[in-house]
Amino acid sequence: MTDWKTRAGSSFALEKGPARGSKGMVVTNHPVASAAGSEMLLGGGNAIDAAIAALFTLTVVEPMMVGPLGGGVAHIRLADGRHLVLDGLSTAPLAARGDMYRTVSDTLPDYQETVDRENNIGVLAMAVPGALAGWCKALADHGTLPLAEVLRPAIRAASEGFRVTAYLAGAITDGKAELARDPGLAATFLPGGEVPAVGSLLKQPELAESLRLIAAEGPKALYGGAIGRALAAHMAASGGLITMADLEAFEVIEREPIRGEYRGFEVLAPPPPSSSGVHMTQMLNVLEGYDIAGLGFGTAETIHLLAESLKLAFADRAVATADPAFVKVPVERLTSKDYAAERRALLKLDAAQDWAPGVPPAESANTTHVTVADSLGNVVATTQTINSLFGARFSIPGTGLIANNYMFNFDPHPNTALSVEPGKRVFTSMAPSIVLKDGKPAFALGLPGGLRIFGSAMQAIINLIDHGMDLQDAVEAPRIWTQGHTLELEPTVSAETEAGLQARGHKTVRPKHIGGGMGAIRFLPDGALEGAACWRADGTPVGIAGGLARPDVRFNPEVGRR
Repeated sequence: MTDWKTRAGSSFALEKGPARGSKGMVVTNHPVASAAGSEMLLGGGNAIDAAIAALFTLTVVEPMMVGPLGGGVAHIRLADGRHLVLDGLSTAPLAARGDMYRTVSDTLPDYQETVDRENNIGVLAMAVPGALAGWCKALADHGTLPLAEVLRPAIRAASEGFRVTAYLAGAITDGKAELARDPGLAATFLPGGEVPAVGSLLKQPELAESLRLIAAEGPKALYGGAIGRALAAHMAASGGLITMADLEAFEVIEREPIRGEYRGFEVLAPPPPSSSGVHMTQMLNVLEGYDIAGLGFGTAETIHLLAESLKLAFADRAVATADPAFVKVPVERLTSKDYAAERRALLKLDAAQDWAPGVPPAESANTTHVTVADSLGNVVATTQTINSLFGARFSIPGTGLIANNYMFNFDPHPNTALSVEPGKRVFTSMAPSIVLKDGKPAFALGLPGGLRIFGSAMQAIINLIDHGMDLQDAVEAPRIWTQGHTLELEPTVSAETEAGLQARGHKTVRPKHIGGGMGAIRFLPDGALEGAACWRADGTPVGIAGGLARPDVRFNPEVGRR
């Protein structure tokens, strides 16, 4: 038994196993997408080629999570050691305004809700899509294969079909009532009015045609071409706000990651408008002042510290982290060790607290994640989404493409840092993270899960660094989450630990899971790669070894003849 297990307050059984490879590793939340990424590596492509092939394929096989009409963030480490973040997050339409929704509450848990759910479902919930632009820019700038080749696995899966998993069938069941109201979604995902059987073949011919058009025309197919015209026409006919001018104005932004230091490791994650880099650094700075390893994994003492760190981070996030083009985000202050010491001094070890922001006011859950590494030193951790399950629950007629509901990420109340403004980028909790030791990659990870993403990523990093967990343990370990209303505990957190937390004043609840399927890669000392995916999705790591013959090998027809 490893040392962390002897000090653990909770136990859990692993449900999956890791993969190992010497030539590359692809970890996605669906086996067909992992196969698509592996196909690129096996064909001579690099990690960027593999990641983009996987994302296009996830559009087909995980349609409730991701698609070209969504948005996301890609964290790339290039073979030369340079890190960059490609921000393809969606933006509010130019016709949007801060008071466009009618809110129902000024307090949690209903703060984000609006009358008729207009910020969540339907045309007013859709923001200007950025995913396709981001994927194509990553491939054009840093990939090695043509777009048409990278799209082949996705087109094949859409036209020839793929087998429905229980995970997909469950998602369709959850959204059945609203999917049935949209003719395109109903025809695809509710044939004959019923949820497709697990193991049945699901084909998407309209989506296949859209992907073929993208393969031929590139991002112009959406940002000025036929797909864009179809989207704008549907918006105009249905009371939506997105126009061709919105699509043609969209730009992918290249940003520098936030760099934090934690117990001798360097943690790199995206900057605003993503919350992850700033607030993961903030939380780790606070937690660095405690002996997390000595307190033990899953104990009331450790979880209390994690919960209070999450609450203080969310207090600051609500007033300070938004699109930096619209809000001056105090990054240096929030990520400083001095600020962490100030906040830590207020934290009580024996009592839960309500946290107010420590900086002046400035200010979903269904996503997917891909982690890829190649043998050249390129690493990609990218999180992408259409935001909620099946996005805004409508498709663009004739395209097979599902709309995002990214407008839900904005504060529906006016005059806050996170309020809707024309052209403003949505803020996000996406946390595609790469952790270095002595300047070299130690591990890369990320996950879906809306607001619960960066807290879950932070916990995995603590599992690896403080608790010394194996990679599979780290991604499957039970998680906790709070932003101050209630404290969520996954089922395998022990009853004893829960009682200790309740004694400190935490109001606990027990969801089935927190966040989504995490995909991670560990970079081993011998140069090998280890990949792991957790039980919370159809995650599948594929490791690549072997390779081509030596250059001087020639076939000798005489060998073996009688």
